[in-house]
Amino acid sequence: MPTLQIILGPTAVGKTDYAIAEALRVGSPVVSCDSRQLYRELRIGVARPDDAQLAAVPHYFIADRSISEPCSAGAYELEALQLLEKLFRDHETVVMAGGSGLYIDALCNGLDDFPDADPELRAQLSERLRTEGVAALRADLRVLDPETYATIDPANGQRIVRALEVTIATGRKYSSFKTHPAKERSFTIVKTGLKRPRPELYARIDARVDRMMEEGLLEEARALLPHRSLPALNTVGYKELFDYFDGRYDLAEAVRLIKRNTRHYAKKQLTWWARDPSIHWIDL
Repeated sequence: MPTLQIILGPTAVGKTDYAIAEALRVGSPVVSCDSRQLYRELRIGVARPDDAQLAAVPHYFIADRSISEPCSAGAYELEALQLLEKLFRDHETVVMAGGSGLYIDALCNGLDDFPDADPELRAQLSERLRTEGVAALRADLRVLDPETYATIDPANGQRIVRALEVTIATGRKYSSFKTHPAKERSFTIVKTGLKRPRPELYARIDARVDRMMEEGLLEEARALLPHRSLPALNTVGYKELFDYFDGRYDLAEAVRLIKRNTRHYAKKQLTWWARDPSIHWIDL
């Protein structure tokens, strides 16, 4: 049976170089599993592999669509499975690299069959999010679905809107849809997690943000400002600079917030994977 070797870990830990080295060792391309590197307009702010890295081995799911063509975890699952079916004809092992826990879970286990969106209800909840703030919606979720409330990112308004939408529309808790058994796959999955001591990881994050600013992240964000409402741009690094353009704070504060929020994101990634005993962790 062919093997999918997944290289995962928090942002800035060093997944790209490690995955390329592993791909060269086994003669594999690299399949990206990153929910933002998919988009061709996002380069600096999502730490897309550079030209030399992309030339080292073939890469898939890097800059292959526009931010106007959103790719959900469910869509990624289907596209990635189709790609892997083709790649396994020529490769006994395929290397995948990424930090998007939901997308990795979708590929490995499949997603629950959530109901379709209710546009009218979603519009109502989104308007409440805009006018009342995320705390008001979280309070409703706490009453309607305490299990989801306990695990959802408290700052992710769109996720909270979706959880409320499903719960209200179906009369079932959002968390009740997350109980199906994992779907069977036609390949073996081996997960390798990369980690570093927390101070070292945070120092790498800070240095990478400084490097992004030097490479032109401010100009990249300015060019994307007209598209700020698109889901792909609800992303650390762009959101803070959009607020800077709005005059909410100065540039130094925007950079400080990018570093802080990236560190928070890394912690969330590690928390997500802590529940998966199948991951073999390597301390770099």
